[in-house]
Amino acid sequence: MKLSDPLKISYRTLSASKLRFFLTVLGVVIGVASVILVMAIGASAQKLVLSQIENVGSNLVAILPGASEEKGPPASALGIITTTFTNDDLKALRERRNVPHLSAITGYVSGSATAEFQSTSLESSFQGVSPDLIQIENIHIASGRFFFPEEEYDLSRVMVIGATRAKELFANRNPVGETVTLKKIPFKVIGVLEERGSATFSNPDTLIYVPLGTAQKLLLGIHYLNSARAKIDDPINIERSIADITLLLRKRHDMKDTEESDFSVRSTVAALDILTTITDVLKYFLLAIASLSLLVGGIGIMNSMLISVSQRVREVGLRKAVGAQRIHIITQFLIEASFITLVGGIIGIIFGVLIAYIASLVLVKLGYDWRFLVPLFSLGIGFFVSFIIGIIFGLYPAIKASRISPMEALRYE
Repeated sequence: MKLSDPLKISYRTLSASKLRFFLTVLGVVIGVASVILVMAIGASAQKLVLSQIENVGSNLVAILPGASEEKGPPASALGIITTTFTNDDLKALRERRNVPHLSAITGYVSGSATAEFQSTSLESSFQGVSPDLIQIENIHIASGRFFFPEEEYDLSRVMVIGATRAKELFANRNPVGETVTLKKIPFKVIGVLEERGSATFSNPDTLIYVPLGTAQKLLLGIHYLNSARAKIDDPINIERSIADITLLLRKRHDMKDTEESDFSVRSTVAALDILTTITDVLKYFLLAIASLSLLVGGIGIMNSMLISVSQRVREVGLRKAVGAQRIHIITQFLIEASFITLVGGIIGIIFGVLIAYIASLVLVKLGYDWRFLVPLFSLGIGFFVSFIIGIIFGLYPAIKASRISPMEALRYE
């Protein structure tokens, strides 16, 4: 038997049962496409997180209320509300003698409300922040100004709005000097920010910023902070500053040496590590689900090949009667199974890449700095896995076919 003979026989067999071939390939296509899509989205998400951290700089420190594991998410991310981090803590952190290398700091509180200007109403997210936000987040003013220090706690009814929200509320007119109501409270627009692009989990261009004290007392009715972010004068002083902040807050909160801190202090690098860990866990979880699709596809291939074996008893028996050996029969059926999975793998790779590309276009259209990334090794994995599935799930039907004797072929007739 020539080496090309099993290929020719396999091609004729698969061509004769196009519907079964299509349905069998479909399972592999879905599985491989899912794997490629998950790995592409995972790579793009991690790149987005990294770019956001790079944009704000490596010399920032986040202060988050609530205890948390060193490598785990903050308590606030788990929906736990902690009220122990206050404005007095923020004021103490601003004192240079307490944290010598701290150059700027802002507190954060957030909420949502209906923003109204004349006949236009939009459900909007707002943040109460300190004047230092401009230094912390590298914000640039397109028109007007940002908050003065004295406006942070004197309940000033002023606001600065993001570029997108300004367009939505005011169309082509200049918002500076106009009055917008939040929760029926009038606020004077004093500034509009330059467009920044979407961040990892939000779009800052749609945010409305108000002074910290105003947001706490007039809009939210709270006395505590959701978080704070500090800028350190030099990245080499990050660890020293984290220690200073931790010592100060533990002292202010009257914490004993044996007590766990009721807050966490993390650098942007540590935050990146945590976010990377979270995205990795999510990626591998989704990969496990996608692998189930491949498993189902493999079982479908095995069932299809077993049906093929039962329908080709006469053919196999006659081939063995004229001299075909078991290895020839096994080779033929393995080639058929591998061909099915390789076709499914190639189509799955194409579909996975295409869907990932379309998803990136949609996210960019929504304003996110999303980059289309498909790790090259994921393409190799998709191709290799599809081939291995063909071998593994085609082996049993192939062995079963090789055991058919010429006498069985006669009885089959």
